[in-house]
Amino acid sequence: MSEQSGADKTEKATPRRREQSEEKGQLAKSMDLGQAVGLLVGIVAMRVFMGTFFQNLTDFIRYIYNNCSDIILTPASIPVYARFIVEFSITSFASILLCLLLAGIIVNVAQDKFRLRFFPKALELKFSALSPIKGIKKIFSLNSIVELIKGILKLSIIGFIAYSVIKKYVDLNHFWILYNTTTTEALVFFGKVFYEIGIKASVVLLILGLADFAYQKWQNEKKMKMTKQEVKDERKQYEGSPELKGKIRSKQMEISRGRMMAAVPDATVVVTNPTFIAIAILYAPQERSDAPKIVAKGKRKVAEKIKAIAIKNNVPIIEDKPLARSLFDVVEVGMEVPFLFYQAVAEVLAKVFSKNPKKNPLRI
Repeated sequence: MSEQSGADKTEKATPRRREQSEEKGQLAKSMDLGQAVGLLVGIVAMRVFMGTFFQNLTDFIRYIYNNCSDIILTPASIPVYARFIVEFSITSFASILLCLLLAGIIVNVAQDKFRLRFFPKALELKFSALSPIKGIKKIFSLNSIVELIKGILKLSIIGFIAYSVIKKYVDLNHFWILYNTTTTEALVFFGKVFYEIGIKASVVLLILGLADFAYQKWQNEKKMKMTKQEVKDERKQYEGSPELKGKIRSKQMEISRGRMMAAVPDATVVVTNPTFIAIAILYAPQERSDAPKIVAKGKRKVAEKIKAIAIKNNVPIIEDKPLARSLFDVVEVGMEVPFLFYQAVAEVLAKVFSKNPKKNPLRI
């Protein structure tokens, strides 16, 4: 497709264009929303599992203090101590890391309408992306300006929240009494302050993340917009050109006509105009319906072919201009004869059965 200016792209993206964009991994996703959710979940998880963490930390420090005189670093002992430290770290942080992992997966899947998908094309190396000119354009693009404004806004909000929380505790004289508290009490106090800052900041960042997600959706829709010519080209490519559709339609009519002609030899009678129209009628009473059925119809050359097949297979041909014309205009192939024509068709069938009683399916 040729490159078009953004002003020309006024049409909404077609399902095919959306599918192609998704295959390339071009989805409306907000990194800010993921970071805000991760921060909020991490702070809450630390608050929930803080007791376990400090207990493990206390046991670790106590063990090191009680056995420091026996610790000898040698090539053989280093792997043992390293394994001990790794086990401590995993035990202490596993719950928090698991919460962060689950939060990251859920928030990313939720932004894609809770669909877990993998896009191989998004991982393909594109050398065009390494172009310095494109890099400079990105620096001065609208998206970069928006990102800069968001960064400044986030820093300002976090700074203001931290200042207001700390100022509140300073005004309450909580910081000045720390000189007379134990280490544990001081840690609990600072944990409380940082927890309040973190919760308030993460909630505000979450709101900004939701707004950023809405902006990313708008931006993605704007990128996927198409010109009227692109929509026409895609429709031609997807549905086929008028010439191709005409050929397909012609082939379908040919197949349908072939099936119709194959049913003529089994017809009970052919009603003609006499030369312009031919209608093949089958009368084969069944349990569901006793009405005659139209198995073939045609004009001009098709009518001549129907009559030729009827003559070849000894199917009676009866001339009835009004009936032939009316049936041709009203009834399609495969349909039963409407009640309105029962009397006229019955008279034609009576003529056939009077000349050849063996053709009457109701004979005893």
